[in-house]
Amino acid sequence: MVRVAAPALSLDASGTIGDSMVFSKWKGRPYVRVRVIPHNPKSGGQVGIRSMFQFLSKQWAGLTTGNKATWINRAAATNISPFNAFMAYNQFRWRNFLGPSKVDPAAEVSTSPSAPTAVATAGVRQITLAVTKGTNAPDWGYLIFRSPTAVFTPVWSNCVHVGAKDGSGNYTFIDTPLVAGSYWYHIIGIMIDGVKGTESTEYTATVT
Repeated sequence: MVRVAAPALSLDASGTIGDSMVFSKWKGRPYVRVRVIPHNPKSGGQVGIRSMFQFLSKQWAGLTTGNKATWINRAAATNISPFNAFMAYNQFRWRNFLGPSKVDPAAEVSTSPSAPTAVATAGVRQITLAVTKGTNAPDWGYLIFRSPTAVFTPVWSNCVHVGAKDGSGNYTFIDTPLVAGSYWYHIIGIMIDGVKGTESTEYTATVT
């Protein structure tokens, strides 16, 4: 990002020029940057990473003081904030299809959550997935995977949502917007120490 004075021969400027430069302001100061167009921002890999990123960023505020304190050493080693250390470590685990952890390092000593059950109900441009906990419920939340074809294998890149369980240990996810067609889902419970559970059977619904 480059700060500029009197951009584009004016006292102020905003927008793009020639699809190559973007003029804007940050904290009241004008700047110019190269225009970057993301390549396929809804690709499986990007959706999978964003799903975990959104979950983790929401969870940080609810961590205990003790939980947050475990991230201080990792943060100091790389000169970043404890929050960024929490995000980076758990995204690295996620890339290796490991569950996230509230503390550093992930202990992975919990009993694995049982496979949950679910009911998939189609609506207008959406499918509602009502998830019910298994015999051994997760103590943190659920990973939800989706595919446009049946009999698929859950991996981090086809995860479309990560959500914290409700007070009863269950979860409801509304998958929207969707185009007309059939969709298949798997669900896996996660524990706060990085343990992933047994995947559910496959559930499907058709949006018309």
